[in-house]
Amino acid sequence: MRRDFIQTTPRAPADAATAPQIFVCIKGEKTEMKSLKLISAMLSCVMAAGVLAGCSGSTSSAAPSDAADTTAATAAPTATPAPAEEQTAEQSTGMSVSALPDHYNDSSVTGTDWDAWTAQWESVATDFTKVSLIPGADQTQLNFAWYSKVADGEATPVVHFGTDKDNLQEFTGESGDVDTELTGGEAYQYNHVTVTGLTENTTYYYTVEKSGVETEPVEYTTGSFSELNLLYVGDPQIGASSGKPQGGEELANDSGAANTAARNDGYGWNRTLEIAAEQNPDLNFVISAGDQVNKTGQPKEEEYAAYLNPEILASLPVATTIGNHDSLNADYGYHFYTPNQTGNGLTEAGGDYYYSYGPALFIVLNTNNYNAAEHQKTIEEAVAAYPDATWRIVTIHQDIYGSGLDHSDTDGMILRTQLTPIFDANDIDVVLQGHDHTYSRSKLLYSDGETHGTYEFQLDETGTDYDWDNAYNTQTGEKIPLYPEESDTEGTALQQAFQEDNNCYVLEDVQGNSVTDPQGILYMTANSASGSKFYELLATQQDYIAVRSQNWLPSYSVLHITDNTFSIDTYQITDDGQVEPIDETFTITKTA
Repeated sequence: MRRDFIQTTPRAPADAATAPQIFVCIKGEKTEMKSLKLISAMLSCVMAAGVLAGCSGSTSSAAPSDAADTTAATAAPTATPAPAEEQTAEQSTGMSVSALPDHYNDSSVTGTDWDAWTAQWESVATDFTKVSLIPGADQTQLNFAWYSKVADGEATPVVHFGTDKDNLQEFTGESGDVDTELTGGEAYQYNHVTVTGLTENTTYYYTVEKSGVETEPVEYTTGSFSELNLLYVGDPQIGASSGKPQGGEELANDSGAANTAARNDGYGWNRTLEIAAEQNPDLNFVISAGDQVNKTGQPKEEEYAAYLNPEILASLPVATTIGNHDSLNADYGYHFYTPNQTGNGLTEAGGDYYYSYGPALFIVLNTNNYNAAEHQKTIEEAVAAYPDATWRIVTIHQDIYGSGLDHSDTDGMILRTQLTPIFDANDIDVVLQGHDHTYSRSKLLYSDGETHGTYEFQLDETGTDYDWDNAYNTQTGEKIPLYPEESDTEGTALQQAFQEDNNCYVLEDVQGNSVTDPQGILYMTANSASGSKFYELLATQQDYIAVRSQNWLPSYSVLHITDNTFSIDTYQITDDGQVEPIDETFTITKTA
């Protein structure tokens, strides 16, 4: 979502060095007079109090949104994080102070081979034929997708796969035309193939055919099927650093190689993957909670090219999720051949799917479609297909229980009243989320069992993006302004009723970071893995949040799953490439 920032500096006190600088986020697509009146009122309060909790006095260092979340954790982008227990206290102010516009991972600073990357960027940005791997229907299958140029000949959707690279087995799939409006008028075809018969802890080799020409062999090794190690990431959003400063210029999200934002973010995405894989060499696959790319409803093949370019992705599958920036084009479905497609939750990009891997059932919902009944059908179909899975894990993009300023108390929770009881009824254990470009871990919670309203988002009048300023009650048809004007008493009442209706949960009374046989569900929200864009935390931490963090650094989580345990650890990557934990290990144990 776009946010407009206004910087206002109040009259300097006697010691000008201590003068607070105020960075106020104006929510929504338009900066209106109501917002300016709000700023004026807040400034009056600030001048009277002489303080502004949660704001930085400098534009060059990170500004904590959560005064107690902590000073140590947010004092500077490379600061060592404070212990988790220090990151949980609330900030008393209700003022929303958003991220400064230059908070992002500047790859020209953090990169160790930036010049080499920029030299090859044009060839990367124009190569739309990179192969993507995604988990298959179960651990014995692997799905492939790639483009081939029509000018080079008819598509040949064939993967050669096996343990002997001189004697590979042939697997044939399907192909189809790519919409040329998404590829600058050049004709491509997509290729989708499923490979079967994989066994654990085995090294394989594969090649793919691009218009009949076989690629060089790539090595792919499976891990354990009973003890899983997974990488969980949020919002790579290649291209989202558009407008940020770099080298005296602003990063641009133009087409092709001129998309310098994609150049920056593609490097950052690769850096995170390489560091995470070096720290965790036995990864089975990656779970991405959505927004792989940035240009909503527009052609963006150079962003997908940068996303798929990391060498490690040639041997590490990614179970992707449809984010709002992925949702409104068919290109997502061309690039990612998801298994067990249900036909539910459809947008232009695709819909819900699921897969089984070892002791876990993974269900991926396209929550850009607000039809909760269809998502319920997907969950029930997946559970019926794999009823004996120890763990049931859902991935969604929108964080129905998050703590970021931009989404968690507005569009992020649109489906909260509907999905919470559905998840409960189907014994979901963990929900993995993205969207808010902040980190949070919830307390264990479950539905309050009461009757609540149902809500949705709709497209804006252009049909190319979502109407970010309004929610809609699907029962009454009422339009609910998420950011009503001060004079709009009716809109304010609707917005307050919407907020109150979303208090639809009960917190489970458990203590500590290790729980056994809980009733409630754990909701995780991942920060940006590439560092392309960060948001502020809400000024006041919600009661359902156990730990949250915003240190303006790329981050990732590692899931370790066995027959009776699920654990998660989360790390951030400093500007000099050091890996630091930002939360304690959280573990769920099942005894039956």
